[in-house]
Amino acid sequence: MDRIDPRELRTALGAFATGVTVVTTIDSEGQPRGFTANSFTSVSLDPPLVLVCLAKGAASRPVFEAAAGYAVNILAEDQREVSRVFASRSEDRFASVTWHPGPAGNPVFAGTSAWLDCTLDRSVDAGDHIILIGQVRGFGQSPVNPLGYCRGAYITFGLDQTAMTGAGRHSEVGVILERDGAVLLLVDQGGGLALPTAAALGKPGQEGGLRDRLQALGGGADIGFLFAVFEDDGNRRQSIYYRGTLSAPPTDATARLVPFDDIPWDRLPDGAVRSMLRRYVAERREDRFGIYVGDAERGTVQPLSHVA
Repeated sequence: MDRIDPRELRTALGAFATGVTVVTTIDSEGQPRGFTANSFTSVSLDPPLVLVCLAKGAASRPVFEAAAGYAVNILAEDQREVSRVFASRSEDRFASVTWHPGPAGNPVFAGTSAWLDCTLDRSVDAGDHIILIGQVRGFGQSPVNPLGYCRGAYITFGLDQTAMTGAGRHSEVGVILERDGAVLLLVDQGGGLALPTAAALGKPGQEGGLRDRLQALGGGADIGFLFAVFEDDGNRRQSIYYRGTLSAPPTDATARLVPFDDIPWDRLPDGAVRSMLRRYVAERREDRFGIYVGDAERGTVQPLSHVA
């Protein structure tokens, strides 16, 4: 077999999109230590095990091999600078973050997408790296989007900017929000009903974004998974809909929680929305969702795994 070029192999492996983490521990002198890593993965749920890979030539290798455990901080999309600092040779990396000891005593950052605090289960020699397998002793998560990395560049998974699909074409981002077997619908001035939509997903407080609009409606909306993507060539519009939940009834006067069996289908804006909402109701009753991709009339539904 021909010799594999390490640089070409690195380029090929870089096509696999990953999250970005900072792995942390406390050294023998009680000082926090950490490094940026994307070589992190889940190993087992029972017992709860994860792993990270650390280069044998890394300056922090002796510290992590000798430590009782480590924490994995899964960075949020607004924590690029944290990733850069912990990938640098900066001597005071922890000055760039707010942190506290996790359940296993390792540094856990504020503002992350998720974190896992682990005790070291074992280390495994693997070529020019060591594999540190940790047993999860505590974890936390938040609804913020994670930071991604692919082909040597950071990527984000949100839709914070208005998505443009071509000259003269615009986007509509919406959400189907559910609470106790009812769906959130908004009443317009003519008495029609519609799902919450905006030109972009946006961030809370970002004027004109869907998240800002939902915040104004009240009810503690939590946007979850993608549900449908379809195009309307007549209106030169791409529609992107998510599904999510409400933690409380909405407080805005225009918002209504309508039970599935009482949805007035003829008051919805168009056939595409009616069809999408009918599919949502049917799939919710089976707890088995898919993602629709197509146009306003025809498309395919890609099934997802069972939803508990």
